[in-house]
Amino acid sequence: MANMTNAQRTALWAEYMQDISNAQESCSVTKGDLRAAVDALDAWVDGNAATINQAIPQPARGALNTAQKARLLSYVIRQRYIVGA
Repeated sequence: MANMTNAQRTALWAEYMQDISNAQESCSVTKGDLRAAVDALDAWVDGNAATINQAIPQPARGALNTAQKARLLSYVIRQRYIVGA
């Protein structure tokens, strides 16, 4: 899977900032630093896609499509770090 386009990264960055604002959360980084974090995480996910895929055991790895695997990963991350496991 390729990195997101600049437009996709910009949209994600804006959505994240809006979510932070709507939640009235404090965020002590600049918009530029936050954008750099978006860019770096996108590059990291792209560089580690094969490792992430290999972490999923069969038969799920073979049965789930890429979007389903990504959704599953986002659920695990959300539970562990956002909701607080």
